[in-house]
Amino acid sequence: MSIRWTYAFVDRPAARFEVACAFWTAVTGTHLSELRGERREFVTLLPEGGADACVKVQAVASGPGGAHLDFPVDDVRKFARAATELGARVVADQGTLIVLRSPAGQLFCADPWRGQSERPPVVRGSRLDQVCLDVPPSLYDAEVAFWTRLLPDWDSLPGSLPEFHVLKPPPGLPIRILLQRLDEERPASAHLDLACADIDTTKAEHESLGAEFVTDGRTWTVLRDPAGGLYCLTGRDPESGGLPTRR
Repeated sequence: MSIRWTYAFVDRPAARFEVACAFWTAVTGTHLSELRGERREFVTLLPEGGADACVKVQAVASGPGGAHLDFPVDDVRKFARAATELGARVVADQGTLIVLRSPAGQLFCADPWRGQSERPPVVRGSRLDQVCLDVPPSLYDAEVAFWTRLLPDWDSLPGSLPEFHVLKPPPGLPIRILLQRLDEERPASAHLDLACADIDTTKAEHESLGAEFVTDGRTWTVLRDPAGGLYCLTGRDPESGGLPTRR
């Protein structure tokens, strides 16, 4: 059931799909693949220089969108079976692709590994490297337990604040998972995080491309992209994904 690669999906309303693609290619230094899907609703952000992609954009038919994880694995059905035994449920079985929903309600996917191995480089001091799962307090502990058991080869660690829990993948996999306990009971959701060497510099670049400032946190800044999706710039090392060492 080895997880061979990880993808972060940028899920945005179909009416804003082109806007989302233009913004996220600009900030990640990538270019678009050919559109795929029955409604041409999927596209991959291809890095320059031959590295393997780890970010895709999906046009969603309803709702505001958000983010989700995709796990290329050796055995899709074995992975899905393990997930359902831990409390997930299958939403759609498309043969080589299985869509699941975690116990807290967060969508994620499993599909076959196709040889991806080379992580994209840092681009202008930042890297999109994390999907944050925003979980209501009543489901938080169970959700942390679910992901920890589903991903036994990943490091499962307390975060920098009591409301965070980190799942750090084995070396070479490009996308981490952060679980965040919300302050209120509302449906689970997810957003993207970028690790930034200098948040202010990255923020200025993103604003020049149409992003809007929302709020500042302790070590992060929340922005809204031109397609309406919230995401965070975080003060982490873009190479390792870790927080800076305190001196």
